[in-house]
Amino acid sequence: MRKVFHLNTCDTCRKILAQFDLSDWEMHEIRKQPVTQEELQEMYSHTKSYEALFSKKSTQIKQRGLDVKSLTENDFKELLLDHYTFLKRPVFLTEDKIFVGNDKKNVEDLHAFFGK
Repeated sequence: MRKVFHLNTCDTCRKILAQFDLSDWEMHEIRKQPVTQEELQEMYSHTKSYEALFSKKSTQIKQRGLDVKSLTENDFKELLLDHYTFLKRPVFLTEDKIFVGNDKKNVEDLHAFFGK
């Protein structure tokens, strides 16, 4: 399995995706095709944390009046399944590795993974 979860409208996602040859990767546009419970569980099996997959920059946090500090792991899981903007992106997922988000360290790790 080689899958990338991303948003077509996200400039940061597009910039990161453009750096790699993804011709043999399955592209999963999360707005058109929401993340399934099984896919989220697969991500969780690598991170051991739903919070690690959760974007604290989501506009939905303010719109829903959420206090992120008070959320439990189950809350993070439910929110991730409820709305695509809660997923930190992009997410590169393989059988044995996961790369979540756009922070500098993650992008460096992706470059190492792709041999760049």
